[in-house]
Amino acid sequence: MYNSDTCWQGGATTLDYGGAGHVPPGLGMTTKIIHFMVNGRLEQAEFGADCSAADVKDLFRAAAEAGPNHILKMYNNNGSVVNISPRLEANGEDSYYRLEVVASDQQGVGMPTELDDMEYRLQHLESKVIEDVGKTPEIISELKSQVESFKKKLESVQHLSWMGLFREDSDHQLSKLSQKPKTPHLSVEEERQQVRRKFLNMSSLQVTEKVREHLKTPIFDNWQWEEAEMLVLLQVMFTDLDFLTAFHIELEVLQNFLFEVFCHYNSIPFHNFQHCFCVTQMMYGLIWLTDLRSKLSPVDLLIMLTSALCHDLDHPGYNNVYQINAQTDLAIRYNDISPLENHHCAVAFGILSQPECNILKNLTCDQYKLIRGGMIKCILATDMARHNEILNKFKMTQPVFNFTNKDHKEVLMKIMVKVSDISNEARPMAVAEPWLDCLLQEFFNQSDTEKLKGLPVTPFMDRDKVSKPSSQTNFIRFVLLPLFSELTKLFPCLEQHILEPVRRALEYYSNLERASKDEERTTKA
Repeated sequence: MYNSDTCWQGGATTLDYGGAGHVPPGLGMTTKIIHFMVNGRLEQAEFGADCSAADVKDLFRAAAEAGPNHILKMYNNNGSVVNISPRLEANGEDSYYRLEVVASDQQGVGMPTELDDMEYRLQHLESKVIEDVGKTPEIISELKSQVESFKKKLESVQHLSWMGLFREDSDHQLSKLSQKPKTPHLSVEEERQQVRRKFLNMSSLQVTEKVREHLKTPIFDNWQWEEAEMLVLLQVMFTDLDFLTAFHIELEVLQNFLFEVFCHYNSIPFHNFQHCFCVTQMMYGLIWLTDLRSKLSPVDLLIMLTSALCHDLDHPGYNNVYQINAQTDLAIRYNDISPLENHHCAVAFGILSQPECNILKNLTCDQYKLIRGGMIKCILATDMARHNEILNKFKMTQPVFNFTNKDHKEVLMKIMVKVSDISNEARPMAVAEPWLDCLLQEFFNQSDTEKLKGLPVTPFMDRDKVSKPSSQTNFIRFVLLPLFSELTKLFPCLEQHILEPVRRALEYYSNLERASKDEERTTKA
């Protein structure tokens, strides 16, 4: 353990890493002690409840000897990712967290340039002296030995970051000793550019194999990843599916495309960039779980993943029913036919029309037409008004399904995007339930607006009539289970990954609904 106290102060905030918890006299603030394992060492950190999230992250970043652009994650005893923030729960040594650098440049620690300069000058001096006197003087040998000894000591220090030396670049200094000025309120464009800078700084990092494998599963927890980090993971998906090689996509163009997609998702409760990431990540996981790489072509896989990424671009937070009833510009433009989905497609190809974002620019005209046509079909399939039509068509193919049949393959691709789009309940409850809260918030916003404008109120969105359990039981029973069951018939391996979790979710919400009704009857009695 690192035994000397290192306190970072920012106003009234004091952070202490290593040794016994230390609070300077007179502060009298409430602090918490966090025990964690990092690089094979059990360590502890202490910080005040009122410190900033950035300071807490920087504290653990230093403990992990990580560079400023590396991605860190904290895991609890169950292996779940927990937020590195001031709200991190205090724990004991027997229930320590595990801190890992999950994306790094994997470079060694840089030596201070002064040491290299000194070593070079000694070598130059030695060669000059040897020319004059024929041997190395004892004083030069001693100096060389001291320099070499000091370098070895630096290489063996386990906490180089505490000396201001990061693994990535010896120029980076640990500068938390002085008070950090408050970050001024940023405009939307400034926030986006900040995300872009972070993304590009992180984009060359090597994401660990553990995270890459976890990314292929439905249990991935989106809530523990920042926007720039999610962009890095989307880059990993395109890279690991070998799209850059297969379609001659330049890395810079892919990064521009991903960032523009990020910018075209609105800051609304549900249909936002995080939802886009979750749908794309679920699609990515399904591709690996069902071994679709051996069953469909790379073009088909690119269509599905990119459709998932773009399927809700510029969603305004109000559904098609609202668009049509309110006679919005979108409803008028698309003649009341899937106005939102048509808009999502148009925005996607608007982004792709920019040369610096066009990941399809090196394809032939025929390949481009094929991918464009496939994306349009897949994105339009996410209109829930067409749900039964598409599901029934898929059911008809099941007894004779053939991966080489164009029609069979086309309906499967639609089903895969649809499943990914409404897959939250296939995730762990701790991940899925916050998404339900976000969805209900967006629903209630719409029904409130409908009431204010005198429009027909969508029944399942009315805050006066809908409860959390009731909103889910019918949706799971009549939409999710039939859809997921049908896909599982074609891919039995998916039963444990998506079907069983949905069944458990139905049981959970059914129990809540029964309990709510029982309580209501008791109150009336």
